[in-house]
Amino acid sequence: MADYNTIRTAGAGTRAAQIDVGLRAHMNKVYGLMSVGMLLTAAVAWGVGSNDALLSIFRDPMTLRPNVLGWVIMFAPLAMSFAFGAALNRLSYAGAQLFFYAFAAVMGLSLSWIFAVFTGISIAQTFLVTAISFAGLSLYGYTTKRDLSGLGTFLMMGLIGLIVASIVNLFLGSGPLAFAISVIGILIFAGLTAYDTQRIKSDYVAHAASMDEEWLGKSAIMGALNLYLDFINLFMFLLQFLGNRDE
Repeated sequence: MADYNTIRTAGAGTRAAQIDVGLRAHMNKVYGLMSVGMLLTAAVAWGVGSNDALLSIFRDPMTLRPNVLGWVIMFAPLAMSFAFGAALNRLSYAGAQLFFYAFAAVMGLSLSWIFAVFTGISIAQTFLVTAISFAGLSLYGYTTKRDLSGLGTFLMMGLIGLIVASIVNLFLGSGPLAFAISVIGILIFAGLTAYDTQRIKSDYVAHAASMDEEWLGKSAIMGALNLYLDFINLFMFLLQFLGNRDE
């Protein structure tokens, strides 16, 4: 007769292996959704930003300052991200996915101006630097044994302060403040990349036993949104340092 402890250990090992396989599939889904969102954002941003007629709908063609519609588009992603979190439980998986892609398209509109300000080469180079940095930070968040949950409150407080300072500087136009915002922004979103990756992993492991496919699907979309925002913001802050302006 087989020893009970041996059977129990074997059962626990099998369950752990199943969770590990499911976790890898879940993370692949998160990164896949994020990548599609990034491609959609890039396509919309380039399509609008490289077309003067389309860009002039949102910004003054000479100064590139946003008009009324431009201001709406600028703040729309922020409003949509809050709305998405509040409405996620009421949306179906298909509805949540559609909302995410709509958000990515609107984000592309809000970022389209960079193609009229910075050279295409510097944008591509900054994107590459961001992608390498993001990959390293996300890998750290996934593999580290250190509990990063304690950073969450600190990073969110910093993020709120960063948003307020960024809005204030839209009207002040202070160069030194913009520099400080960019430096702090890079640090905050670098931390959030690792933190969000670990949180996505932890949430999956905590709920894996229920195997609620609807919840897991929407959780993957929410995780993709969080990492997408980390990448976009890290890219935009790095662009302030690495981007060469198109004369």
